Amino acid sequence: MQTWTTAAYLIAALLFVVSLAGLSKHETSRAGVGFGIAGMTIALLATVATALGTAPVWGVVLLLVALLVGALIGLWRARVVEMTGMPELIALMHSFVGLAAVLVGWNGFLEVEAGHIELAGAMAGVHHAEVAIGVFIGAVTFTGSVVAYLKLSARIASAPLQLPGKNLLNLGALAAFTVLTVVFVSSPGMWILAVLTALALLQGLHLVASIGGGDMPVVVSMLNSYSGWAAAAAGFLLANDLLIITGALVGSSGAYLSYVMCKAMNRSFVSVIAGGFGASTASSSGPGVSGEHREIDAQGVADLLSAARSVVIAPGYGMAVAQAQAPVADLSRRLRDQGVAVRFGVHPVAGRLPGHMNVLLAEAQVPYDIVLEMDEINDDLADTDIVLVIGANDTVNPAAAEDPASPIAGMPVLRVWEAGNVIVFKRSMATGYAGVQNPLFFRDNSHMLFGDAAERVQDILTAFRSSTPAR
Repeated sequence: MQTWTTAAYLIAALLFVVSLAGLSKHETSRAGVGFGIAGMTIALLATVATALGTAPVWGVVLLLVALLVGALIGLWRARVVEMTGMPELIALMHSFVGLAAVLVGWNGFLEVEAGHIELAGAMAGVHHAEVAIGVFIGAVTFTGSVVAYLKLSARIASAPLQLPGKNLLNLGALAAFTVLTVVFVSSPGMWILAVLTALALLQGLHLVASIGGGDMPVVVSMLNSYSGWAAAAAGFLLANDLLIITGALVGSSGAYLSYVMCKAMNRSFVSVIAGGFGASTASSSGPGVSGEHREIDAQGVADLLSAARSVVIAPGYGMAVAQAQAPVADLSRRLRDQGVAVRFGVHPVAGRLPGHMNVLLAEAQVPYDIVLEMDEINDDLADTDIVLVIGANDTVNPAAAEDPASPIAGMPVLRVWEAGNVIVFKRSMATGYAGVQNPLFFRDNSHMLFGDAAERVQDILTAFRSSTPAR
């Protein structure tokens, strides 16, 4: 049975690697998800089969009940969650992985204490080190993910927590963890593990609370990495090779994604993962931006589009909130039918989850070949007739490129202001998620189209149907 289980776990691990490879491209992402599901199905079946041959009846019953309850909750959440709720749902899922790692760590310690597992010499020290590290990573992931969930769902303010000496608090917590781990390995005791767990829970809370809303896309991928390392730590405690491999895959891929996100936002990778270590404590509002904005209606936008030869659509989180992806896709098809060259320019951190906009556009059946990344589209914006900014704010803010005093200075952005005309779809003149005012709204070539993005796009389509002749 052990040979068959090992073989099944190896096949599952290979499927997970293939799944990650498939998820790297739009065209193969659906197949990548399928490979991941297949790998997890094989892993679960192998685990149940192993339990049937080794565990007592009550243990098998508990396992099957847990699988059933988890599957039902997962199917329910997947069915009812809106795309706008995906970032906070993922953050919440990360918290479950962290909590599981904490429970596995405590269980591993208690089994040794109860004499169910006999360890001696160096192996006892290794086991206790695994327990301490697994519990610490899991607890940090748990509370950090809960705070991320609360911020992303707007249940708490997105502004960073600025405690006096917060950097020293973070460093002090890491030093205390190191000392407690050494003490725990040399002289294991429940009170030491309890103190270590409490310290880790507070550390996770403070790390993510200290990170501002503008950096939340990085936080989501960072917590993804943490959850992977927590799973790997649990795998060592359970002597489960598949959990170790899967955790390492998730941990390393999440860390790399965090690095890519930091580069896209001109943020220090070390600074973000350390809870904003060394970040400026200046107000997030930045220097005052003044001027008069110009409004336009749907008919005016339709008239401009009817004369355009090239159009770029820059989507943001506001498009997801308005669920405007379907009418936006209809508008792009209408324009292409009229001979207009239409492309989408997607910033790496558009939305609150890496790849959020790409998923929305794919859901609306926008062709992959007209969806371009920021680096692919930026040089073409100066030759573009019209840019439609739909629900985006911080990712198209010229202050990032032109104002050294701005809190987002240096962050690479879509240079939409270089186009002939810019139409900004927005509900109001409020600042974006990072809390920074956008001078784009006051540019001479910018027009504001206020209201719900889905409704305004439908109004433009209606205006097209009534007034635009076929070319």
